[in-house]
Amino acid sequence: MKINIDNNLVELAPENTDEAQDLEKLWKLIVDCVRENKKLNPVGEYHPQKNSQARFHIEDIPAPEPRKTQWSTSKASEDNTFYCSICNKYIHIVKDQEIPLCCGREMEPIE
Repeated sequence: MKINIDNNLVELAPENTDEAQDLEKLWKLIVDCVRENKKLNPVGEYHPQKNSQARFHIEDIPAPEPRKTQWSTSKASEDNTFYCSICNKYIHIVKDQEIPLCCGREMEPIE
């Protein structure tokens, strides 16, 4: 996907048919010709050195039902608050408790 930024205007240009279909799907979710259009709000952080994707929440689209927490086999070395750098979820974990998984990876301790 080619992205062009011109001041306050962002242009997305698909470079293959899959991207064209995904852009059309996104367009249909965001654009409402009768009422107000939905907004994209950034979630977490985007650092190309750490990960290859940026995440956004589409305003006014309800989230799916929360999933049951999954736990890793790693245990916390001390009482600490852990967070997910992708979705910004926080949870307090006590020493020797398993570290939860979130967004496909272990949550990180707040230092």
